[in-house]
Amino acid sequence: MTHRPQRRRRRGRAAAMTAGASLCVTALLAGCSGGGASEDTPGTGGAARTSSPRPTPVWNPSPGSVAAVGDSITRAFDACTLLADCPEVSWATGTDTAVESLALRLLGPGEVAGKTWNLARTGARMAELPEQMAAAAAERPELVTVMMGANDACRDRAELMTPVADFRASFTAALGRLRAGAPKAQVYVSSVPDLRRLWETGRTSPTGRQVWQLGVCGSMLKDPEDLSPAAERRRGQVRERVVAYNQVLKEVCAKDVRCRYDGGAVFGFAFDQGQLSPWDFFHPSKDGQARLAELAYRQITRS
Repeated sequence: MTHRPQRRRRRGRAAAMTAGASLCVTALLAGCSGGGASEDTPGTGGAARTSSPRPTPVWNPSPGSVAAVGDSITRAFDACTLLADCPEVSWATGTDTAVESLALRLLGPGEVAGKTWNLARTGARMAELPEQMAAAAAERPELVTVMMGANDACRDRAELMTPVADFRASFTAALGRLRAGAPKAQVYVSSVPDLRRLWETGRTSPTGRQVWQLGVCGSMLKDPEDLSPAAERRRGQVRERVVAYNQVLKEVCAKDVRCRYDGGAVFGFAFDQGQLSPWDFFHPSKDGQARLAELAYRQITRS
C-alpha cells in the first residue's frame, strides 16, 4: 500500500513523456525539439516555415500571335523591288521561308495567317507610334514588335532630328496606348541601327554613293566621301542622337514588366553589303531581314 502512489506517479510521468514524444514527431516540421519548439532553433525563427510557390514567369518565350509596328524596315522597303514595300519578307511577320521571319519561327508556317499583323508604315517616325500601338492593341496580340527611330535621326539635315525629349514622350505614350487596350501583351523593342556603321559599309560602293546623293538619310549619308572635320562632326552628332534614342528605349521599356529591349543587338549588328538593299544601300535586303529575325528570335526566346 505504501508503494502504490509512487507507481502512479511513475506511470503518469511515462504517459506524459510518451504523449510529448508523439506530439514532437507530428510537429517535427514545425521545429519541435526536446520538450517543445525553441525560439532559438536555427532556421526556424521560432515559428513554422512554409515554402511559397514559385511565381509564374511574366515573359512567355512562345507567344501565339504577333503584331508589328514601326517604319520602312519592318515593311521591308526596297528589299524585293525598287521603291516598294515587300512585307512578305519582313523580319517580323513575313511569310517568305527564305527569310524565316520571327512569326514563322515562333508560330510555324501553318499558323501565320490570321495571327500576325504588320501595322508599320514606311516613313513613320516615333510621333506616329502611339497611333500604331493603339491599332495593335485592338488586335489583342500576345507579342508586339517595335522597330522605330531611324527616321527620327535620318532627316535632310542633322538640325531636323527629333529632340530626345519628344522621342521619349512619344514612346512612353505609345506603351500607354498599348496597355490601355492590351494590358498583357508582351513587347519586344529593337534598338535603332547604327547609321554611321551603315555609312562606313555602303560608302565603298560607287552605286551606293550615287544613290545616297538622291537624298537617302541626308543627315548621315550626304556627301559620303567628304571626310572634312565638319562632315565628321555632323555624322558624330547623328550617331550620338541614335545612342540617346536607344537609351530612351531601354529606360522606358525597363519600367514595363512585359517589355523586353534587345540590349543594343540591332545597333551592334554589322550589316555587310550583301545584307543591304541593292537599290538604296540603306534598308536591309532579304538577307538583312533574315538577320534581324534571327536577332529578335534569340532575344524573345531566351529565358
